[in-house]
Amino acid sequence: MIFRNTIIRPHDDQDGFSLIEVLIALIILSVGMLGIAGLYVTSMQAGRTSIFRHHAVTLAGDIADRIRANPTAAAAYEATTGADNSCVAGGVDCTAAEMAAQDIQLWQDQASETLPAGNVGVVFDGAADPPTYAITVGWSEPGETPTYAIIIPVRL
Repeated sequence: MIFRNTIIRPHDDQDGFSLIEVLIALIILSVGMLGIAGLYVTSMQAGRTSIFRHHAVTLAGDIADRIRANPTAAAAYEATTGADNSCVAGGVDCTAAEMAAQDIQLWQDQASETLPAGNVGVVFDGAADPPTYAITVGWSEPGETPTYAIIIPVRL
């Protein structure tokens, strides 16, 4: 059967997507991806900060243990610079003050290796009963102005 004079009309319904719909979908997708990237960067910074804080607490605990192991050194731990007296594995019989200087040297080396712009200090208060030490571990976060510090009191 052949239909001659049949008029084919185009459909009024559109099939598929228009270009504007595709562009709007891409914009929404790109905003979402930027949000995810921002969250990723923030989580990386928080992770870095937590690692530095972990190192700082570990360093403070290390020197606190060293002070408790050498309680007769007293104010010798307040030294701003340490000295390599070969007290550890050097076969040298060191005094309490020399051991304290060795501990400070090792502690400062560890701080400079594990913290950016790491600085450490000890303040001895012999007038307190019992005598106390204030241990300070500080560092600067990369790209940030404030300096972070952890201060831990130690009593003998």
